[in-house]
Amino acid sequence: MSRTPFEVADVLRRYLAGYQGTHRLSLQQYKAAQAIMHCRTAAMGGHVDACTACGHWEVSYNSCGNRHCPKCQWSAQQRWMKNRMEELLPVTYFHLVFTLPEGLNPVAMNNEAQLYNLLFRAAWETLGQLARQPKWLGAQAGMIAVLHTWGQNLSLHPHLHCIVPGGGLTQDGNKWVNSHKKCFLPVRVLSRLFRGKFLHHLRNLHQQGQLQFHGQAESLASEKSFHQLLSALYKSEWVVYAKRPFGGPEQVINYLGRYTHRIAISNRRILAIQDGKVSFAYKDYRQNGQHKTMTLDAAEFIRRFLQHCLPPGFHKIRYYGILSIRNRKSKLAALQHSLGYQPLVVQATDKTKPVKTCPACGLPTLQHLGIIPARIFRPGSIPAIRFPFARAPPNRCSLTART
Repeated sequence: MSRTPFEVADVLRRYLAGYQGTHRLSLQQYKAAQAIMHCRTAAMGGHVDACTACGHWEVSYNSCGNRHCPKCQWSAQQRWMKNRMEELLPVTYFHLVFTLPEGLNPVAMNNEAQLYNLLFRAAWETLGQLARQPKWLGAQAGMIAVLHTWGQNLSLHPHLHCIVPGGGLTQDGNKWVNSHKKCFLPVRVLSRLFRGKFLHHLRNLHQQGQLQFHGQAESLASEKSFHQLLSALYKSEWVVYAKRPFGGPEQVINYLGRYTHRIAISNRRILAIQDGKVSFAYKDYRQNGQHKTMTLDAAEFIRRFLQHCLPPGFHKIRYYGILSIRNRKSKLAALQHSLGYQPLVVQATDKTKPVKTCPACGLPTLQHLGIIPARIFRPGSIPAIRFPFARAPPNRCSLTART
């Protein structure tokens, strides 16, 4: 898809003020919206570079670094991928997807941290328990899980993308056991055990009074209504999807990197912003991934987008079993050695400053000139964007005269 001139930031700049008149933002949503609107603008600060040869000068503004910003994910994704290259195993990897049913959406909207934590917990308990059983694998498995909360049309659709090595480590820690080459564990067995574990823990949270019920979920607050919801969910089939295994360990990181730092919608999917409406491209997976266009009122687009802001401090990428942080330098390292696998070693980043080339004359004479201080955002208002130079920008004449 070719790059479009529209961004999520454009929608927020035009319509967020009106949206706040009828909708209440959480602090996390407010911070995310402010960061996205001011990312790579003067409000974020930046620096000035000038060429001592031709007099060309340019201003570079800072990125916001917010994990919900469409423009700030590429560098974070690259860093994550480099860090994972040393943790691969020479085995087949599988991609599993654990999805919560739509009937839980009202509960999830009121209890994001509890439900999303429970999704991680139930998925790993399911995978770990089945892998330990001699009937299936009889070994300790590992898993990298990434949370996504959205569907292609920005609706609430919580699910986990899980990358799992095709096998596990025996309980004594001395032997690797390979799983079946085409199937890590039976999907139907995974689905039903996952359903049972999730609903069991969800019932416990309700009995302990740890769930909130507001808005659409208010009718579920009573014991009777909540029990009816659980009964209906027990009777339905939950979706656990298994994709085809990967060809090699290096492909795993490149593939998973596409999922780890995704956000609800990328800028390239925004097609038009006009007359209070936003049009964007999406794939309809109910019709074999057919490409379609959806148009929403700007307020509805903002509501859908901001509902995917994660709670503060919430970890959307988690590691389990032999891939957990505490096992990386012990079990994982010993396992790589026993399998005769030498992982790719990521070269340390050269800390020397790279030589900057002037985009105008092509000479390596672009020098740092000054810093633009950032504005401080205060809740309650959108600050006016100013351009406070640390020092006056150079002019072409003065630079040319010095050379």
